[in-house]
Amino acid sequence: MKGFGDSQVFELSEIPKPQLKSGHVLVRVRASSVNPIDYKIRSGLLKDLAPENGVLGFDVAGIVEEIGNDVTNLKPGDQVYGCSGAIKGNPGAMAEYQLVDERLLSIKPENISMEECVGLPLVGITSWDALIRGAKIASGERVLVHGGAGGVGHVGVQLAKLHGAEVFSTVSSERKAEIVESYGATPINYKKESLTEYVNKHTNGDGFDVVFDTVGGDNLMRCFEASRLEGRVTSVNTRVECDLSILHQKALSLHVVFMIIPILYNQGIGKSRHGRVLKEISKNTESKSITPLMHDEIYSFERIGEAHALLESGKAIGKVILRGFD
Repeated sequence: MKGFGDSQVFELSEIPKPQLKSGHVLVRVRASSVNPIDYKIRSGLLKDLAPENGVLGFDVAGIVEEIGNDVTNLKPGDQVYGCSGAIKGNPGAMAEYQLVDERLLSIKPENISMEECVGLPLVGITSWDALIRGAKIASGERVLVHGGAGGVGHVGVQLAKLHGAEVFSTVSSERKAEIVESYGATPINYKKESLTEYVNKHTNGDGFDVVFDTVGGDNLMRCFEASRLEGRVTSVNTRVECDLSILHQKALSLHVVFMIIPILYNQGIGKSRHGRVLKEISKNTESKSITPLMHDEIYSFERIGEAHALLESGKAIGKVILRGFD
């Protein structure tokens, strides 16, 4: 980025090659993706998080080229992927090379390409933190995932299904309904059914055991309303002012996910947890229990502005993927 602003603030430039340091590996970047946090930093909404050199790209997939001292789990030539960070002190993946803490990486799934697997790290860890670590979903529970055809949502639906839940997901079109159905979930077109109607229809009016909010904003209140008594709500975006009386009235639990905390605060335990979650995601991807959903068009790094504009428009289905420099 040459500054903060709209999707035209990017420019192609030469920067120094990252220098190795202990516990880190130098990754030859093959692919990255665009996440909402990328354009929130770029626009200036989260400008305090911006990396010093302006290089964004939270997700990375590539090949380990060199390893630093104390690196024990990776070696040159390994094909890896992870959410490597694009914040202060941690330049992103939109470059030929990226220096990454080895704890944030895992060997990529063998059965999919670099472009496919790079769409999984941020959204996969977020969904895991929300549903497995936070809500602690159990087999047989009714789980509602808002936005099940979106970046975070499509992994959330599959994770909930994998853990034995009866899964429902809000969608806005027939195409998105087909996508969540292919993952084994029951689609709910929120444009055609009111909250009261689908809660009555699918839970006999009791509410869902777990509600996963991947949308944020005003949708958080709808999550509380859709939850059963003593239910669990988990959200990726609670930047909203609202009356929390309903939490008391229904004795609800609210779990908030901000998955970049281990990178932001250099939290070793959290970084290691990210790596372990990615290993689980790799295993489940190789067994075809998790399938990444990509937008139809893959963008080159040189077209990053177009990719940002697409994601901001809300017209993308699945993850917006970027192919690295040749």
